[in-house]
Amino acid sequence: MSKRLTIALAGNPNSGKTTVFNSLTGSRQHVGNYPGVTVEKKEGNLNYKGYEITVIDLPGTYSLTAYSIDEIVTRNFVVEEKPDVVIDIIDASNLERNLYLATQFMELEVPLILAFNMFDLAEKQGLAVDKKRLSELLGCPIVFTVATKKTGITELLEEVIKLKEGPVIFKKVRLDYGREMEEEIKKIEDILIEDRVLTQKYASRWLTVKLLERDSEVIKRAKASLHAGRVLEQTEKSINHLKNIFGDNPEAIIAERRYGLISGACSEAAQRTYELRHTTSDKIDKVLVNRVLGLPIFLGMTWLLFRFVFGFSEPLMRWIEIGRVWLQQLVRSFLPEGSVIQSLLVDGVIGGVGSVLVFVPVIFLLFLVMAILEDSGYMARVAFIMDRFMHKLGLHGRSSIPMLLGFGCTLPAIMATRTIDDQKDRLVTILINPFMSCGARLPFYALFIAAFFPGRMAGNILFSLYVLGIIIAIIMAKLFRRYLFRGPANPFVMELPPYRMPTLKGLLIHMWERGVVYLKKAGTVIFIGCVLVWFLSNFPWGPQRSVENSYAGRMGRVIAPVFKPLGLDDWRLSVGLIGGFIGKEIVVGTLGTLYSVDQAGNGATSLREALQNQTRADGSKMYTPLVAYAAMVFVLLYMPCIAVIGVIKKETNSWRWPLFAAFYTTAVAWIVALIVYQGGRLLGLG
Repeated sequence: MSKRLTIALAGNPNSGKTTVFNSLTGSRQHVGNYPGVTVEKKEGNLNYKGYEITVIDLPGTYSLTAYSIDEIVTRNFVVEEKPDVVIDIIDASNLERNLYLATQFMELEVPLILAFNMFDLAEKQGLAVDKKRLSELLGCPIVFTVATKKTGITELLEEVIKLKEGPVIFKKVRLDYGREMEEEIKKIEDILIEDRVLTQKYASRWLTVKLLERDSEVIKRAKASLHAGRVLEQTEKSINHLKNIFGDNPEAIIAERRYGLISGACSEAAQRTYELRHTTSDKIDKVLVNRVLGLPIFLGMTWLLFRFVFGFSEPLMRWIEIGRVWLQQLVRSFLPEGSVIQSLLVDGVIGGVGSVLVFVPVIFLLFLVMAILEDSGYMARVAFIMDRFMHKLGLHGRSSIPMLLGFGCTLPAIMATRTIDDQKDRLVTILINPFMSCGARLPFYALFIAAFFPGRMAGNILFSLYVLGIIIAIIMAKLFRRYLFRGPANPFVMELPPYRMPTLKGLLIHMWERGVVYLKKAGTVIFIGCVLVWFLSNFPWGPQRSVENSYAGRMGRVIAPVFKPLGLDDWRLSVGLIGGFIGKEIVVGTLGTLYSVDQAGNGATSLREALQNQTRADGSKMYTPLVAYAAMVFVLLYMPCIAVIGVIKKETNSWRWPLFAAFYTTAVAWIVALIVYQGGRLLGLG
């Protein structure tokens, strides 16, 4: 019978923690949420030397102090779940900064292994480490790893087994905070020890240090202890005493002592074999993060990437579209003509869901491009470049990170605002994030761009939509900061990881993890939405039925006047936009279903041809490039999907802000699309 063992992976962001997790678990992993919070929980499994090992990938964090939800989740898991081993993933090229988290695990007295990851890069920078000596100084095993090449992964597992089974080899190191601090620690700790319930779960010394740091979560626990009054009273006395001695808060002194231990240990056991005054990353950053050139380079690079994504995916989309039409004809030939089952499968399922799946190449290529930017280290630079603009808008620098995440999916982007401490900054970031064009809108763009704009313009049109979303977000942030949420923005310090060459395996894993979400949505939410649209567009059923007289047709004609000033006369699009509240991909699925049902009327063989051939009552084309662009602008800006509305409610703990977000984004979308269409007509563009 195999024995069970739990490993917790911790580490700073950009330390390669996820790559280590993937190297350990491979495909045997799944994603959920931690109980009570919406922070993602990644868990994987492997078998090694008779052990059934569960690996938990904890959120990336720089510290274990209760400043953000990620820090609290990581700390609570280690303290309360008590994993058998904690592996702290260290970026070896940035040793002293990364070891700060390790000192806090040492204080927690957990079974700890340090994985010095990306050690090949550190060696190129001239770093030499006496592993045995540094292990003795820090009181825990050290393993050199290069997770991208799976180097050191087996050795890491060996150390886990040794730590679990064998005698303790390394003597635990207790960080000495100096005479004055240690005296105050003892006074508080002596009182805490009397509460055996509290100290049975938490190390008394760790609790004391956290009280001196004014950790809000630990203070809550202290208030519930048997001797709460005495503990808190002594804590305040000790803090004031230490302030008088050092002229600074104990929190700052504690941090200095931790860095002192790290610096001393590294000075003795790690050295540079040669002076590396300017690393390759520094040289690249002189250009890419330049105050003048940084933003133009980012915009230029984004423009080129969009052109690549659309240009490369166009033939792939055409092949899938041809396959969809062929499949429709095949299924139609096997089923009774005019039957309900034929219409459901051909028009509802293949016509609707198939119209969305046509755009899988665009989605996957976009995620591949994003993975390249993230894995290379450039995405962190983008956040750094945008940080300056965030401050000009009165926003927190951390707002740039959720906004960048919004280009993938708005839902995790809004969750990422938890790292913003100031409530006003956080609310503004949540409210403007829906304007960042998420991947769900991409099928609609791809459909209309392919139908109404020549190939040489495709990348430019797509790029302009993303830029427009950013501009509208900036304008709204400025207005919110001026009229709704007044006050200064808090400072933000961002660490830039070194540039790295992404591995093909890593890129494919990241692309697949994100792309498969789109495929799952096509098989569930979009499928249900398309079947519902098929029902509405075919019933009341009868020999004289028509799309115009169906439930969908009646609903569309009621809604259509709202969109007529925007040039959007197509009632089918009106129905699709309503369906987009479920998920933005539903808009394309709805059009695919409605036009598939009504296809005999225009002789089109594909959805894009159906849109191109659609005419008004006077015989004029219903869609022109100007109308198509106005439609894309509306889809870019109007209300977020129902899942995002739900997460805004959860994050703000109120229905006020999600309802406000749904209303104001739709109003902004209508106004901007109106300006685009009517302004374009005045300029003679359509």
